[in-house]
Amino acid sequence: MPPTTKTIYDMVELLSDREKELVYALINRLLPDDIATPDDLADIAQARAEYERGETIPLSNLNLNS
Repeated sequence: MPPTTKTIYDMVELLSDREKELVYALINRLLPDDIATPDDLADIAQARAEYERGETIPLSNLNLNS
């Protein structure tokens, strides 16, 4: 664990539960909400492979009005 991460971890451990909730909310606001999770990346890789194999359906072939 990098020294800064360890220091932050140690500091958070000193906080009350309520203060930890506030720190969590602050950190959550600083992070982008569009980070791809490992599951997202696996799904994207699968979709790309299906596309490369010609297993996808063109959007123009779908009836989106029903």
